[in-house]
Amino acid sequence: MVILFRLLLLIAILVLAYSAFKYLFHPRRKLEAAHEKKQFFFLDEEKNVRKNFLVTYKGVMFEGEKYLGTTDKSFEIVAIYLWAKQTERLKGLSNEDFTFIEEDIKLRYPNAKINWKSPIKEFLQAQRKQKNKTDK
Repeated sequence: MVILFRLLLLIAILVLAYSAFKYLFHPRRKLEAAHEKKQFFFLDEEKNVRKNFLVTYKGVMFEGEKYLGTTDKSFEIVAIYLWAKQTERLKGLSNEDFTFIEEDIKLRYPNAKINWKSPIKEFLQAQRKQKNKTDK
């Protein structure tokens, strides 16, 4: 009976250690930690086309939806739609911040056309029009 109790206790300790290890090294936890510290972090399952990716940058969480399509050589992600989960946290972000996010996504998905949803879409359009006027 004592041996059985010790065996069950050992199994319980192993299960707890395994659970703690899985929790500490889970990518979602890293995303949440970066979000709290207002750092950049990109969480994506690149092999799973149907699963959206998450990006945190300067305390704002963005979600991106991937769309599969064809290129000249193969099937690739050809369109990405991005939006902020909490638009009230966008305060203080500039055009350069959104450009940084787009460039990082382009590194992972070079054939994708990145489309922002409101209100970021309108902000970027106004910024680009203003830049075009100053360039002329």
